[in-house]
Amino acid sequence: MPGPVVSVGDVCKSFRFRTSGFGEGGLLRAVDMVSFEIGEGEILGLVGESGSGKTTVGRILLGVGRID
Repeated sequence: MPGPVVSVGDVCKSFRFRTSGFGEGGLLRAVDMVSFEIGEGEILGLVGESGSGKTTVGRILLGVGRID
């Protein structure tokens, strides 16, 4: 049996944010330890609430986003 076509392991992505114009802020963990595999002929649906990191995972898969 062939291996997975796509394999994602323990992906994490954080974004820095500011709460004021004086540099205060923090770190927002948008994706935390996401792992999955997609085999040939399989379909994966990624669902979640707004702001849960779906687009961030997609951008990382496409090579547009960088992982931490």
